[in-house]
Amino acid sequence: MPSDETAAASPGSARIAYAARAMPVLRIVAAQLAAEQSLRGLSIAACLHVTPETACLLEALQAGGASVSLASANPLSAQDDVAAALRTVGVAVHAQHGADRRTYYAHLSAALDDAAAAAGPLLVLDDGCDLVTTLHTTRRELLPRVRAGVEDTSSGVVRLRQMARDGTLAFPMIAATSSATARLLEARHGTGQSTLEAVLRATHLLLAGRTVVVAGYGACGRGIAERAAGLGAVVVVTEVDPLRALEATLRGFRVLPMARALREADVVITATGNVGVVRGEHLELLKDGAVLANAGHFDVEIDVKALAAASVATHLGVRPGADEHVLADGRRVLLLAAGRVVNLAVAEGHPPAVMDMAFAEQAMLLSWLATAAATLARGVHPVPATLDGRVAALGLAALGVEVDSLSEAQRGYLSSWQQGS
Repeated sequence: MPSDETAAASPGSARIAYAARAMPVLRIVAAQLAAEQSLRGLSIAACLHVTPETACLLEALQAGGASVSLASANPLSAQDDVAAALRTVGVAVHAQHGADRRTYYAHLSAALDDAAAAAGPLLVLDDGCDLVTTLHTTRRELLPRVRAGVEDTSSGVVRLRQMARDGTLAFPMIAATSSATARLLEARHGTGQSTLEAVLRATHLLLAGRTVVVAGYGACGRGIAERAAGLGAVVVVTEVDPLRALEATLRGFRVLPMARALREADVVITATGNVGVVRGEHLELLKDGAVLANAGHFDVEIDVKALAAASVATHLGVRPGADEHVLADGRRVLLLAAGRVVNLAVAEGHPPAVMDMAFAEQAMLLSWLATAAATLARGVHPVPATLDGRVAALGLAALGVEVDSLSEAQRGYLSSWQQGS
């Protein structure tokens, strides 16, 4: 290993150890995998954000007997010290912070090369569906070896469902986002907290009294809106779904069309998983000093090219992760993380306690798929409810929380239709 990478591995290892101390559920699952060796003989190709928490997951999969290779799910989320540390424990890592698009996809292919070099069937663990789409486009020769996989994001699941509708998806995939545990922890609490942390790191703003526009009121948008309100911001929600708009209204948030909301916005955070949320025609509506941030997986929600074209000057890095664009009339717009996923590009993503249960569930899913994949049809499948409940129970136990259980009489009542009023 090159000497500069040896130097990088030491801080990465320390950060991984720090995260591991806050991940007791994953430790329990890792011990079970190690005892059962349920992943022995399998090769796992992963496309995930290269963080200390991800490292803990991959080490758990190794303990279960798997051979593991990793590419980064986003060029700006790759943490080079963590990548270096993982290489010292035998994970084949292909990731570099700030890699260009061509290098990013070369890393995906290299991770698949490493997975294919190991004997045995393949499982995939994806975050955004780039690894799965690579398998179905430029690496189709590997498809017969792939048993199944897990997708971690809503954006990735949207792509998978379209592949399934088109009859393209060649193997079963589990939508980790179908897990109630994942929706509660990752989307609502993880994205909510880490997105606001990123905005504050990049801007040093006082949010109290400011107007924060949250585009999208799904699980992530809910978390962002709640955390912003908790910091004293005036929160405005934009939505296209009437039910979600109604829910936001009943939670006490104002709901406005985007064109009206942007006129009031001090901070705009997109969390829709869709393209063209803030477009070129919206730029003339923004206040001087407005902040644009994206919490969605891909860099398509804010039209960064339109912003660049409308700018007469651009000041890069005026704050960490923040570029200032000066429009023709002198108004300034602060774009965070070049429009990429802000909580991972500027902050550190979800806290270890959030990823503890999320990654524990994914490790359990991969162990389950080692034998269950043969019983699943090609397509997108939900997380089994029994597995989801087990993760929640382990999480409560780790927190020292006790809950009641149903009595025999209560179970009998719930299973009977005969007793009425």
